[in-house]
Amino acid sequence: MPSSARLLTSIWERTIQRVPPAVLSEMDWEIVRWAKLKGLTATAINDLLSIDGVTEALGLSYRNVAQLDALVDRLPGRPPFKHETLRIYGQEFSLHFRDIILCIQELMGNPEFANDLVFAPERHYVNAEKRTRIIDEMHTGDWWWIVQTSLERQRPGATVVPLILSSDKTQLTLFRGKTAYPVYLTIGNIPKDVRRTLSRNAQMLIGYLPSTRLEHIQGKTARRRAMANLFHACIHRIIAAIEPYGETGLTMAASNGFQYRCHPILATFVGDYPEQALVTCTFYGRCPKCLVPPDQLGTFFRYPNRDHADALDVFSLASGDPKFFHAQSRMAGFRPVYHPFWKNLPFSNIFISITPDILHQLHQGVVKHVIAWITDRKAFGPIEIDKRCRFLPPNHNVRAFPKGLTVLSRVSGQEHKDMCRILLGLIVDLPLPGNRSPQRVIRAVRAILDFLYIAQYASHTTETLQLLDKALRTFHENKDVFVDLDIRSNFNFPKIHSLLHYSSSIALFGTTDNYNMEQSERLHIDFTKDAYRATNKKQEFPQMTKWVERREKVLIHNAFVQRQSVNRSAPELNETTSRGEVEMPRHPSVRGVRFHDLVDKYGAVDFQDALADFVVLHNFPGLSTMAARRHADNTLIPFGSVSVFHKMRFMEKTVQGTRTIDAAYARPEQRDERGNAIPARFDTVLVCSGLDGPRVAQLRLLFQIPAKAASDLFTHSTPPTHLAYLEWFSPFPPEPEHHHLMYRISRSYRRGRRCATVVPITAIVRSVHLFPHFGPTVPRHWHVSTILEQCQTFYVNSFIDRDMYKALN
Repeated sequence: MPSSARLLTSIWERTIQRVPPAVLSEMDWEIVRWAKLKGLTATAINDLLSIDGVTEALGLSYRNVAQLDALVDRLPGRPPFKHETLRIYGQEFSLHFRDIILCIQELMGNPEFANDLVFAPERHYVNAEKRTRIIDEMHTGDWWWIVQTSLERQRPGATVVPLILSSDKTQLTLFRGKTAYPVYLTIGNIPKDVRRTLSRNAQMLIGYLPSTRLEHIQGKTARRRAMANLFHACIHRIIAAIEPYGETGLTMAASNGFQYRCHPILATFVGDYPEQALVTCTFYGRCPKCLVPPDQLGTFFRYPNRDHADALDVFSLASGDPKFFHAQSRMAGFRPVYHPFWKNLPFSNIFISITPDILHQLHQGVVKHVIAWITDRKAFGPIEIDKRCRFLPPNHNVRAFPKGLTVLSRVSGQEHKDMCRILLGLIVDLPLPGNRSPQRVIRAVRAILDFLYIAQYASHTTETLQLLDKALRTFHENKDVFVDLDIRSNFNFPKIHSLLHYSSSIALFGTTDNYNMEQSERLHIDFTKDAYRATNKKQEFPQMTKWVERREKVLIHNAFVQRQSVNRSAPELNETTSRGEVEMPRHPSVRGVRFHDLVDKYGAVDFQDALADFVVLHNFPGLSTMAARRHADNTLIPFGSVSVFHKMRFMEKTVQGTRTIDAAYARPEQRDERGNAIPARFDTVLVCSGLDGPRVAQLRLLFQIPAKAASDLFTHSTPPTHLAYLEWFSPFPPEPEHHHLMYRISRSYRRGRRCATVVPITAIVRSVHLFPHFGPTVPRHWHVSTILEQCQTFYVNSFIDRDMYKALN
């Protein structure tokens, strides 16, 4: 073990304020971990421990929750919460927060991140010519380079610690109106995959802001102004400690065993649009980043960014005449906030720090609007679109909307994300009222979907950023069709304008998964909602902070126990070690299926011929087509049944375990326990089995040859374990269709029969989703369970996930 690694524990102890660790038996620890991480109430735990003989039988050192909590409190943990009372506008407010310097030290010195931390910016390129840059992690963006260069001019040897703050008010109860206002912190030195993985605990709750509505203040304007000042006063109190160290730096021990002169600098502030307006002190309905006039928000034109120095000049007037300050603030387009929290932060520009928000700006914003526009009766209308939803073939990655899109209410961001996977296929070939051409509508929808998917790339290049801007330009060139249809009068709303800032933010701070609001939404569950449920609902915030502290102590000790039990000789796993490994069930779904049942139930019409062809080609791969055909005609299949599987899965291995990322089914009609029919399902898949490139096929059969027969058949090579019988679709055409850019394919036939083949399951790359070519209306005789049989022409859906999108575009 490297000497630096041996120092990790001692550095960890020096970095965080700790008490001597508790001594726990294995059973003590397992019950503590179970009690604190499974959401149990104190009453339930007490009830268990009070059962006669339980503590003695388990050998526990505690007999009730109070003793258990006392044991947990002795475990090492993260910086404790502090409580302060702020008096503003004659009223006192409680602020619960942590020492931000200690929080940064904890993240830098955490042994969990010892192999992950980044200490300097880098520039990555596609090739040795260095003409095309690669941008993914925050340290590959321009912002870190700019700040690093500025610090090096003053004093060489600086280590930038980019702070990523996020805040968002969230509801604690549905009916009583209780809310919480958490603030989260992470640092850009930790890679984005680690930050996004909740179990790695790279995101820290650093405070609960007062969530008051200030109802004692009369007048909406005065109340909004007071709430903005309260917000900035609280955030300033939380982060004020970093102000002197942005320029001078302070020595921190990192988890790699070395010490660095660290400069904590605010890099990004993650929030939805109301939060962005609040943070930047701008008015609602204006862009928080640039000087675009309100009546030009819908144009494809980039206006100058807001000037940070000019803003500071305006806010410096706060100490003078209030009326003059208010007037100057309004004239400059700012709310009259007396002390913005970012006023004294060095090397920070709050207007640049506002980053894209995929969840609210796209999924819950522009996409929501686009769906409303195309389902308007002046466009395609709800009836035919909802009807087409019911006729889409099933797929593992595609959510079914059996009642359509327009019947849903209170649609979530995940539901809008699922709608994006099928949206384009629902409107292709649909006519507009009066038989007007739908091409501009289709181009606009396609462009916004392109923008959405490209914006979510996990790695960008200068070329993909150009594609991002091209997609946005195409949308703006075609969006006026909704004005022509009398659906919109203009597009002047901030969310559609915000798309103009995506490419510049990505170039500065890395890809959008570095600062996606979805992470904050997920953190609310662990740090706020679960914490609230553990309280007695009275004076809840002190109880919530204590619950968070104890939970973190348990998680930290759990990570320590896992590190101690790791097999040191085992190879280390990266965050993702492999993707798409095929996994078959241990046992077949049906054993001994006769050949005639393969034809009748599974539709494997040419099974024996296809299997004979496969055996010959597997044994004699160099044979010509004619010779292979002769060998196949003389090949005897020495068995009459096979074991059949109804499902195959594609697995992804991570440090957290294995998860299913895709699946494909080949299953005949069945009956459930009540006798109701479960329709047959034969999915479409992408196959790579030759030199012609990938090709779409319908999966008809997953089977296994009897072991004894396999050794007789495959005399010249090792027999494959599992095989698949497929029916081919036509190869991908050289170019996609012009107006919607999807590839059109159809069934492949030879002498009036569907082209079929047998391949090893390893040749199957993934599942594929197909949009039927509906025509102007869905034919009446079509049914969802037989749509792949009744329709002959399809469009390949490139939107089922980001990997498929990148592969087909």
